Amino acid sequence: MSEHVPQVHGHCDPRFAAVRAAFEENFRERGELGAAVSVTVDGVPVADLWGGWADPARTRAWERDTLVNVWSTSKGPTALCAHLLADRGLLDLDAPVAVYWPEFAAAGKERVLVRHLLSHRAGLSGLREPHSLEQLYDWEVTTERLAATEPWWEPGSRSGYHALTYGFLVGEVVRRVSGLLPGAFLEREVTGPLGIDFTIGLPEKEAGRAAELVPPPSASAGEQAAVFSQLAPAVLAALTNPPVGPTEANSPRWRAAELPAANGHGTARAVAALYGIFAGRGTYGGHRILSAEAAERVREGQGRCRDMVLGAAFGHDTEAGLGLWLSGPNGSYGPNPRAYGHDGFGGSFGLADPEAGVSLGYVMNRMGPHISGDPRKKALVDALYSAL
Repeated sequence: MSEHVPQVHGHCDPRFAAVRAAFEENFRERGELGAAVSVTVDGVPVADLWGGWADPARTRAWERDTLVNVWSTSKGPTALCAHLLADRGLLDLDAPVAVYWPEFAAAGKERVLVRHLLSHRAGLSGLREPHSLEQLYDWEVTTERLAATEPWWEPGSRSGYHALTYGFLVGEVVRRVSGLLPGAFLEREVTGPLGIDFTIGLPEKEAGRAAELVPPPSASAGEQAAVFSQLAPAVLAALTNPPVGPTEANSPRWRAAELPAANGHGTARAVAALYGIFAGRGTYGGHRILSAEAAERVREGQGRCRDMVLGAAFGHDTEAGLGLWLSGPNGSYGPNPRAYGHDGFGGSFGLADPEAGVSLGYVMNRMGPHISGDPRKKALVDALYSAL
């Protein structure tokens, strides 16, 4: 329990007082350092709260416009780019990737479909050859290697979380079709026109607003080695080639790179707005971004299975849609099994529930050790649904 509970700022409609109470309790009982949470109902913000500290030394308060790296919560906005192109008839999700990216057909990948990229079913959870951080920051090098490599498993047969490669795979298709990398495309089409405070990477001029990530508790070197020795090659490739963590994510090089699967930076308000497009069946704040049909397709289940990469950590089967994960019978995003969303390494997440018309964005800087089921997330989701 924290000895000092920081003041929570912002607004919260009385109906959603439970969300504020859970958010405050995260500081009091669950070791929160700095964080923000935002909830929208039918595109209207009903809770927008922040508090705590933007750095571990507690010298900078978390402000209304504090930004933070949200890790894989970035995958939702990246998927949105592909769905925008599909909605305009420029991208066929059922077409082979090689139609748009001819080099990708190498090494037996000629039948890999665009939908396989979106649903972590391409068999490309990581590269086979050692890949350094410097190479990861080089878009051309990484995409060329992905185009040349062979899959770890039969594409389309089951999901296996593409932790870092997802952004390059979906992102290169976006680039081939639109001429823009996902970050620039998202800014031009969505975040710029709607004034959403979210970017892939972080412009240097915004560095002063960025919170510093704090690592989760880590196992000893011996314990880590024991765990890694048990992992299949496809899992090691996804999670350790190259190894990345808070130290890298706090660096200027990471922030300057285009990593659409992992280095989106934004506020909770921005995450709630972006996932609010899905919750609003393609509309947000009176603006139509996607057709209702295209928005519905994002949660088109691709088959429930034990994920090849994270299945052991989850401890249960999961189901990916075309870019986001379904809440399913496990209630990952609340009691509606057709609600959907995405978590980020350490705890952040975005949630969309079209049936309830709600979205939720949560960001923080003290990373937790959970792959799924962070107690801070569970408290906020439970509070949200108790208010509906």
